[in-house]
Amino acid sequence: MPPNMTSLVLLFIILSALASMGSHSVAGAIAVNWGTKASHSLPPAKVVELLKSNNITKVKLYDADPLVLQALSGSNIAVTVGIPNSMLKTFDSSMKAARSWVHDNVTRYFSSSGGTGVRIEYVAVGDEPFLVSYGEQFRPFVIGAVINIQTALTKANLAGDVKVVVPCSFDTFQSESSLPSKGHFRPELNKTMIELLAFLSKRHSPFFVTISPFISFRTNKNISLEFALFKETGRSHNDSHKKYKNSFDLSYDTLVTALSTVGFPEMDIVVAQIGWPTDGAVNAISSTAETFMKGLIDHLRTKSGTPLRPRKPPLETYIFSLLDEDQRSTATGNFERHWGVFTFDGQAKYHLNFGQNAKSLVNAQNVEYLPSMWCVVNNNKDLSNATASALEACSSADCSALSPSGSCYNLSWPGNISYAFNSYYQQHDQTPSSCNFGGLGSDHYSRSISE
Repeated sequence: MPPNMTSLVLLFIILSALASMGSHSVAGAIAVNWGTKASHSLPPAKVVELLKSNNITKVKLYDADPLVLQALSGSNIAVTVGIPNSMLKTFDSSMKAARSWVHDNVTRYFSSSGGTGVRIEYVAVGDEPFLVSYGEQFRPFVIGAVINIQTALTKANLAGDVKVVVPCSFDTFQSESSLPSKGHFRPELNKTMIELLAFLSKRHSPFFVTISPFISFRTNKNISLEFALFKETGRSHNDSHKKYKNSFDLSYDTLVTALSTVGFPEMDIVVAQIGWPTDGAVNAISSTAETFMKGLIDHLRTKSGTPLRPRKPPLETYIFSLLDEDQRSTATGNFERHWGVFTFDGQAKYHLNFGQNAKSLVNAQNVEYLPSMWCVVNNNKDLSNATASALEACSSADCSALSPSGSCYNLSWPGNISYAFNSYYQQHDQTPSSCNFGGLGSDHYSRSISE
């Protein structure tokens, strides 16, 4: 073969390999959020096993728990470590505090190649600090905290490897007409968003944002369930000459317009949270969640992008969430404790292919449980005050499944009282005192709580 022909063949092979790598990176850019607000969390090492057995290669954390980071060491899983909102004010005002945090939570664990360390890719400053419900509680401190954390990373010689981002909530941007072409950031956020976007753009960092078709469906009467679930039977939405076939694209392009409006039309986007809950609300059931998740992953896998960004899907998409968390706040709804693809103990709720050619999810193995004991109503007692005791139990335990539209809402009295008692009992590790309730509770081995 002539030399020039050999060179052409080699060039073709290299370009084909690069194209293949690019395709894999998009298909593989489906990641998960790992939250730990649970009364009985799986041991971190067990969660890392769960991630690896399901070929999940990227994970986003909400803090920098040393036990979690130790478990991730050597796993080669790409990690986003989080800074809670409660710390933003401190980091805004104290460069020393920012440097100390970076030293203790990034430098100490970081390894660019994985090795025995942690592949930390991003530091997420805050957790949706611009949520409408937070008001001005965190917003004034975000940019200052971002700058100080960035400076701390630079001083630690990590700025070239670790990017600083701010996960923004689904209500950061809006469109009163529900049309993407009218998308904009909330007016009171404009100045802050321009500062943040300028910071991100200068460092070639992406914009992290929550997209929530479930919330859109709940709050917008123009969004049908079929449209939210990527079903072909869903009525499409038209915006000028653009046709939208699902809620995800509609929200995504609303954000794209908002970014363009403030001067950042090419800003890369990472979907920091997206999911569908399985309990605690109408249409929050496993079968619907499965339909949504399959529709989302299939849509991302086509790499078709959206009407405003054709063939340019999100850089990464973080599924919300890996596991159920029974101590999440229910201020926005009881469904908040049921976002997990897996139950709290790492058991899959439905079939799903994370894009790695596995036909179904792999459950956590060798999970250690409390003894098979239950706390139920003592039917030999006067139960006239049992409802009050159950309400007290539910004030600290997880009774979200008993709420209207919850999976156990139809439990009759006193079965629902027993459910409340038992939830409190399990949350408190089955201690005898946690099944007292003024003598109304009774603990038993392997007894059905609905008896």
